[in-house]
Amino acid sequence: MQKKQASELRRLTPEAFKQRPKIPLVIVLDNIRSGLNTGSAFRTADAFALQGIYLCGITAQPPHREILKTAIGATESVDWSYFSRTEDAIDALRQKKYAVWAVEQAKNSVLLQDFRPPANQPLALVFGNEVQGVSESVMKLVDGAIEIPQYGTKHSLNVSVCLGIVVWDVFSKRSDSSPL
Repeated sequence: MQKKQASELRRLTPEAFKQRPKIPLVIVLDNIRSGLNTGSAFRTADAFALQGIYLCGITAQPPHREILKTAIGATESVDWSYFSRTEDAIDALRQKKYAVWAVEQAKNSVLLQDFRPPANQPLALVFGNEVQGVSESVMKLVDGAIEIPQYGTKHSLNVSVCLGIVVWDVFSKRSDSSPL
């Protein structure tokens, strides 16, 4: 086994990335405290060619030192919008006919392995604050909740780890998730 050289990866320029078709999936960050987690979300959105990111409430916005540290340039390729209230972001997504699901431990949640992305409809995934999770007011607005089953002594994952797991799972289940 031999690692690929950077020249073999055929990476797009940020300009070419902006022109390519995107997966109809938006990440919504509900009051994320850490700019490092936000930067990681940008990098994940770039890796899977997602439609964009909605930054809400106290979530930091680029340019921000911590975001830039982990995004490693993805803030230049991924479209993003800021909303002072996550509820307003949800309203904007509803107007664009998005299905909106929280990633949260909730009553009547759907385990990640059982979740099926809606067919022929764009999807938004809401990820919550590192301590409080998705806010109660936002939970009242979503179509449902996706939960990652966990079997250890801790009751949560870091939001950037959770985001990577869920985005990969949804990406792999969507019929419109083809590479270039």
